[in-house]
Amino acid sequence: MEFGLFEHIDRTGPSLARQYDDRLRLLQAADREGFRAYHLAEHHGSPLGGAPSPSVFLSAVARSTTRLRLGPLVYLLPIYHPLRLIEEICMLDQLSHGRLELGIGRGGAAVEHRLFGISTDPAELGRRFAEVRDIVLRGLTSDVLDYDGEFFQLSNIPMVMKPVQLPFPPIWYGTANPETAAWTVPLNVNVLTLGPTSRARTVGDRYRAEWKAQGKDPAAMPFIGMTRHLVVADTDAEACSIARRAHADFNAKLRWLWDRSGQGSAFPAHFVADFDTAMAAGLTYAGSPASMRDYLATQFAESGITYLAAGLFFGPMTYDECLTSMTLFAREVMPAFA
Repeated sequence: MEFGLFEHIDRTGPSLARQYDDRLRLLQAADREGFRAYHLAEHHGSPLGGAPSPSVFLSAVARSTTRLRLGPLVYLLPIYHPLRLIEEICMLDQLSHGRLELGIGRGGAAVEHRLFGISTDPAELGRRFAEVRDIVLRGLTSDVLDYDGEFFQLSNIPMVMKPVQLPFPPIWYGTANPETAAWTVPLNVNVLTLGPTSRARTVGDRYRAEWKAQGKDPAAMPFIGMTRHLVVADTDAEACSIARRAHADFNAKLRWLWDRSGQGSAFPAHFVADFDTAMAAGLTYAGSPASMRDYLATQFAESGITYLAAGLFFGPMTYDECLTSMTLFAREVMPAFA
């Protein structure tokens, strides 16, 4: 089992600059504590996302850490011009000396696409996502880029920027659909799911079956991951007190994004507003190190995942609460699954 960190930098407190500074200090500690990677969500026009330009914040992380891998989870491909994104990817991989983890996706809230004048029609979004993905990967592996597509027509574009990791940094994709194995397996894409363990099991089993069918090396299989909001403290009671406050605040921001997009009725069922209900369903957890080990052992057995992207920073958790939770998790939980 490998462990990373995943978050949104959802807005808390009056000073975003202070929040950035605190986060960088936490990530320096995460670098020392042995987390594999730091994954950052991208959101726009919402208090859910305090880092709407992931590349900008991740460039600061790259220069503040030495070992921690880092990347967006995900770049919202439909809103990007692929040439600009290729250059940002190459810059981040160079700035981090080859530590970029390249998360890509189409986005889940329609309001974010509307902000950029992008159609919210699901079929068109899917085609735009696929086109930008293909252009980016072609550009990262070519000296000259030509592409004649539905949305972009590019001719004789010199690709002077290159990543450190060849042919391109490891790719990540968030999905609940097992059929994405059809395109993720050939590209060796790491996949990550939200929601119940049964969903992760379904996606993972389909991925493993497709990997085997294509005759690929089992030892080289990418990560099949899952994310969870988690809080660790010295006692179960203390951890749950922190988590209830953080969970309610985070879910209010999440709900705000869906309601503003006019998708309130489609709010994902696995985003349960009440912390105790979500915890009882296994969708989040707070407890002492011993309790957290027991919870994760069950989650890992049910899901079959090989990677956990732990959401240890969320809502109005203080710097000290985040640091304590992360340190206890790294020192007293992670070693049990090494």
